Parts: sequence; structure tokens; C-alpha cells
Amino acid sequence: MKHYLEFEKPVAELENKIEELRHLSGDDELNIAEEVARLQAKAERQLKTVYAKLTPWQKCQVARHPERPHVKEYIAKLIEDFTSLAGDRLYAEDQAIVGGIGRFGGRTVVVMGQEKGNDTNSRVAHNFGMARPEGYRKAQRLMHLAQRFQVPVITFVDTAGAYPGVGAEERGQAEAIARCMDVSLQLEVPVVAVVVGEGGSGGAIALATADEVLMLEHSIYSVISPEGCASILWRSSEQAQDAAEALKLTAQDLKNLAIIDRIVPEPLGGAHRGREETIKAVGQAVEEALGRLEGRSGETLRAARRQKFLDMGKKGLS
Repeated sequence: MKHYLEFEKPVAELENKIEELRHLSGDDELNIAEEVARLQAKAERQLKTVYAKLTPWQKCQVARHPERPHVKEYIAKLIEDFTSLAGDRLYAEDQAIVGGIGRFGGRTVVVMGQEKGNDTNSRVAHNFGMARPEGYRKAQRLMHLAQRFQVPVITFVDTAGAYPGVGAEERGQAEAIARCMDVSLQLEVPVVAVVVGEGGSGGAIALATADEVLMLEHSIYSVISPEGCASILWRSSEQAQDAAEALKLTAQDLKNLAIIDRIVPEPLGGAHRGREETIKAVGQAVEEALGRLEGRSGETLRAARRQKFLDMGKKGLS
């Protein structure tokens, strides 16, 4: 059964009607087929209308849709001969961040990303994509591996944020995130990041300190969730819609602010309506990004990446 968002109700009614008609049979099959075709065309028009004017808050809902492709699916479809690597060699294995080494487009790469899980058991196992310090230290280990063997790094970002538990803070959550960013800034190999769902807070930027940052059309990337922002500013999460507007967290806003480099289009109705198509589009975008970066010297890559992040925030200030 499809999961419909609140603003998709007009489309849901039409698609449910189509399913009902498809289960009918009898002497009137020709008329039923014509009615199904008419309703399908109407549903597609309605979907185009709805998705052409999504608000930032609605984009948050699309970015969090449980049926969007998750990191493991991207890795399974895009990375050949993938070998998962576990543990931070300091404390423990953190399943919120999955990563390892494999082949992408004929080249060896190190790949990693936050995995949210797709059912109750896997979501609990992956801690809903919210990494603890050991997850970010595992990411650092993988980055060092990429540097040692001079292979590109590909990251997939999909997290509400780093895990805020007491134990995580006791083990140095902030330091682990900051060190992850520092290691990424020092790499002398190409780094490409893709925000495929939620890009929340430092938990996202720990894996998105890259030469090129790509975002799916309906993904979000922000310093805090709209609910968290509203709770701080208005003492109530009910103002989340206003916070979403103010945060400028959509791919379109961030492209205008030069925070990200490219928007990857999603199928009509969002990535959850065209999983294979979305994954293929992301793979093509990453391939093109790596093509632009390969051939540059390590020092050139590092210097440009550092300057890229130093320049953020200057747009519109001069």
C-alpha cells in the first residue's frame, strides 16, 4: 500500500479509484480501460500541479518519505564488488554509517553514507541514520584509506542529524564531527557528496565536506531541523512550517546561495515514485562530477575544496 503525504490527498483519491477500476472485470472492460486512462491522465496533471509549487515544509515531508531510496540501495545499484568495512578501531561499530570499498564506473572508490533503514527492525539497528562518534570516526578511517590508496570518495547524506544521546556526547560527538570535516578538507583525492534525503546539521556536513555537493531536487540540507528551530525560537514545534521557510533548506535555495553545486532532478512525484530512475540519475551526476575532478593534482583539489568552504556566506554580502 502506497504511503501518501497530506498534500498528496487529491492524487491519492484518483489513484485509489484507478486501482478499484482495474480490479473490475466483465463485459464493460473497454469502457473501464478508457476510464482508467482518463483518470491516469488526470492524476498525472494533478501530480504536476502539486509538485510544481511545493513549500519548503512540504519538501521536508518528501525528503523524509519512508519509501525514498536509502543509502544501501544506492550502494547496491551503483557500486560493484562492494566490500563493507566496519568499526572505528577505537570503540565500536556504528551501523548508522555504512561504508566500504568498491568499483564505480570502472574505478575503485571508497563510499559511505548514513542508512536510515526501511522497516522497524532495520531502523532501530541503524539508529534511524543518526550516527554516534564511532560512526564519524569510522568515516575518518575510510577517508584515510582513500588517501592512502589515492582513490575517490563518494558519500551519500541522509540523516536528521548526529545522535544527541548522553553517551555520544561523553565519547566526543562534536570532536568526531569536526575531525571528520578536517580530514575531508585535507584529502588530496576527489570527494563527491550527494544529499539524497535529509541533510541535517553537523551530522550531514561531516560527510558533505566535498569538492562537489549534489542534492536531489526534493531533499533538504540545513543546520537544524525545522521542528528543532521552532522549538528554540518559538518554544513550540508547531511553528515548524515558518522555520522551514526561514532556514532556506531546499535544494533550490542552497544552489542560489552557492552552498551546493548541482541539483539532481527527481521523477515526477518525488524519488519514492521512481526509485530506479532516481538512482540512475544520481549515478550519472556522480560520474559527471568525478569526471570534472579527476586529472587535477592533489594539492589543487585540497586548495580548491578549502577555498570553497571559506567562501560560503560571502554571497550577497559585498
